[in-house]
Amino acid sequence: MSAVSVKKNKFGLLSDGTKVHLFTVSNGKMSFSCSDYGCTVTSIVLPAEGGSQVDVLLGYSSLEGFLNSDLCFGTVVGRFANRIGNASFTLDGIRYQLDKNDAGINTLHGGFDRYEKKMWKAKKVSSRFGKGVRFTRLSPDGEQGFPGNVNISVSYYLNESNTITMEYHASTDKATPLNLTNHAYFNLKGYNGGDISSHLLSMDCGHYLEVDKNLIPTGTLVPVTDTPYDFTKAKAMGKDIDSVGYGYDNCYVLSHPATTEEPVLFASVTEPESGRKMHVSTTMPGVQFYTANWIDGEKGKQGVSYVKHGAFCLETQFFPDSPNKASFPNCILRPGQDAHTVTQYSFEF
Repeated sequence: MSAVSVKKNKFGLLSDGTKVHLFTVSNGKMSFSCSDYGCTVTSIVLPAEGGSQVDVLLGYSSLEGFLNSDLCFGTVVGRFANRIGNASFTLDGIRYQLDKNDAGINTLHGGFDRYEKKMWKAKKVSSRFGKGVRFTRLSPDGEQGFPGNVNISVSYYLNESNTITMEYHASTDKATPLNLTNHAYFNLKGYNGGDISSHLLSMDCGHYLEVDKNLIPTGTLVPVTDTPYDFTKAKAMGKDIDSVGYGYDNCYVLSHPATTEEPVLFASVTEPESGRKMHVSTTMPGVQFYTANWIDGEKGKQGVSYVKHGAFCLETQFFPDSPNKASFPNCILRPGQDAHTVTQYSFEF
């Protein structure tokens, strides 16, 4: 009998009166909460010294915070996470124009009409990954400029071994690019823990993607050896951060990507003061490592003012601009296919 429980509570109301819910999934040691607004993970609570608790996820204490933010704290991102160059792509001979919501040039995280601002249907579920919540919605043909009616399912699970699993399924009636991820901002010291410079990161990623001045991949995979981007051995996130511009915001290439639907372990993070650890596994070929370069001054949970580099993201995904790069792993979903991906975050405390 699983010790994992799922509880449903009210989170608030939208302006049109729609009820928004918060689900809390607990295994008696740790828990996470998620909402049907934006398919958002709102907290991850771990045990701390002296019987206290620590929430290691940045975000907001109330629904209003998420309603008024465009920072994607803990939200699902689609139809295509990350950037598409020149906000356009050609698929099967048809050119599609998307929103230019990134520097007036590119599409970022799907454009202006983001999944994080949508209501999702929710139900409690259980699987081999534990117990949790499944969120579903239909992304209609033409939404954000993308083709195809896409049925999307995102499930968040917790098991007794302190692993949160994010499982994605999608199907379409017309060929479309698809790149779903979760934009969770972590700080293993706690959401109010200040900058993450001392966090130790190791990633089994021997290359990262070279980008142009508009942050669009050139198609070249750059070896990390002897560069500030090398995390093949555990290194403090802040050690070389001052030599990479405003901070890390790079897509890394997994050196040993999954060859089946079973996720592979590729990253580990340790917060040395508390000893807390997080291990990340995925079936995706890439991961965007982002050090929260643009959250300085944002008022977050309990009124805390977040700081630059006050969190890190490890967003598992297909490569940016994949619809325009034939050499990159295939991100095109076609009718009759099931886009099934899995990412797991395992915690030690």
